[in-house]
Amino acid sequence: MQGNLNWRDIQSDLLENGFTRLSGVLGPQSCDDLIAAYEDDIYRSTIDMKRYNFGRGEYKYYSYPLPQLITALRTYFYKHLRPVAIEWSARLKTDFNYPEQHNDYLKICLKHGQQRPTPLILKYGPGDYNTLHQDLYGEIHFPYQAAIMLSDKDDYTGGEFTLVEQRPRMQSVAHVQTLNKGDAIIFAVNEFPKIGKRGYYRAKLRHGVSALKNGKRHTLGIILHDAK
Repeated sequence: MQGNLNWRDIQSDLLENGFTRLSGVLGPQSCDDLIAAYEDDIYRSTIDMKRYNFGRGEYKYYSYPLPQLITALRTYFYKHLRPVAIEWSARLKTDFNYPEQHNDYLKICLKHGQQRPTPLILKYGPGDYNTLHQDLYGEIHFPYQAAIMLSDKDDYTGGEFTLVEQRPRMQSVAHVQTLNKGDAIIFAVNEFPKIGKRGYYRAKLRHGVSALKNGKRHTLGIILHDAK
């Protein structure tokens, strides 16, 4: 994992814009290994997106115990995103406490009936897409999550990562990102604090993936709260 990122700037960007992009979080071999393991017996469920009107394509949720790399990524992101979550909570005037360790945060999820792991790997082919959505999974949810591109950008066309920000009494605005292999995008799970005339308000954010024109695309999703 990338060790020389400027997390102070990343945290500021997240609080201001609701999302930010990180370069080279995973190396090429780690990306290839995750794709190669797609058919292994390490997942708790497989979702056909078309069946549930989520779009087209397929994704799989990892089961506990998680692969070592997935656990390491969750721990890594929680450590660096916890200060943002604390400031997020202060600006939106919530009273939620984010413990220092991710394992202790998962214990809070468990107390609220959320015990199923949420990290997932997504697979897209020609014509596949993901509709705009949020990954909440229950009463408890960490304010930010990450998506990591596992495929080389030359392996497919289309398939842009899309974020749509809903603004009160204004038209929504779309943010479109094309990620390189190993790059990550961190973004608000549900909402983020945005400054207005009367202080901070809750700006809603939804995410999805535009239709692939050709090729194959794999992405890793790192969600820090568990699901019911």
